[in-house]
Amino acid sequence: MSQVETAVPAPTHRGYWSTVLSRLRRDPVAMACLAVLALLVLSAIFAPWLGLADPYKGSMIARLKPLGTPDYPLGTDEQGRDMLARLIYGGRLTLFIGLMPVVLAFFIGGALGVIAGYVGGVTNTIIMRVVDVFFAFPSVLLAIAISGALGAGVLNSLVSLTIVFIPPVTRVAEAVTSGVRQLDYIDAARASGASALTVIRVHVIGNVLSPVFVYATSLTSVCMILAAGLSFLGIGVRPPEPEWGLMLNTLRSAIYVNPWLAALPGVMIFATSLCLNLLSDGLRSAMNVRD
Repeated sequence: MSQVETAVPAPTHRGYWSTVLSRLRRDPVAMACLAVLALLVLSAIFAPWLGLADPYKGSMIARLKPLGTPDYPLGTDEQGRDMLARLIYGGRLTLFIGLMPVVLAFFIGGALGVIAGYVGGVTNTIIMRVVDVFFAFPSVLLAIAISGALGAGVLNSLVSLTIVFIPPVTRVAEAVTSGVRQLDYIDAARASGASALTVIRVHVIGNVLSPVFVYATSLTSVCMILAAGLSFLGIGVRPPEPEWGLMLNTLRSAIYVNPWLAALPGVMIFATSLCLNLLSDGLRSAMNVRD
């Protein structure tokens, strides 16, 4: 009697990023925060097609209308402008100024950190001592000082916040690269005749990217709060542009008349920064596949 042999399929192994996405999808808190952030981003992008009122058009007759007013579901501000339209349009500037400096700092600071950590010697000393100069100042005071020197405006806010976040990203990238540089496969790549650029591109960046990316995502909420703080102090976005920090500043005078209306920009800042923090924590756990 012949025995029928059945072929056992070989086990399939998923890649790193597939594993990360699978782990992230199983995190309900992270997915809920991602859905909220996606809703904010999509509403900000497609704001002109949502049929909202003109966020710049005011009316002294309709000023400081309470929540639930007909035609003004979230009321109106101190100049009679629709709060719902200004909050949605304000998400454009707030999210842009809160995310773009971190993206720029990720690339610039990451490149400087990788170069400093891999090359070492005098190059490392020069780069890291310059970084230490910026670390001598608290990030809030440094952002205020740079923005105050450059003046108010979106571009100046981007420049000041990018300068603030480059040093911490550089330090993390340098620390991780210094540890990777001592590994055996890096020595083997050097011994095989690979150039420094090839070793960095093929072997170093793949190991440095993950921790630096996770750290950069944790900075997004801080950056958004700093950007809103600059606008609140009058050295960020200029009026009459809708921006949550600037709106919080202009509505201070209405806090005793209509406190719920004055709190709306602060609620948006708090909710967005909280979602960014929770999503960053979920992403950190998902990328730690060794656990």
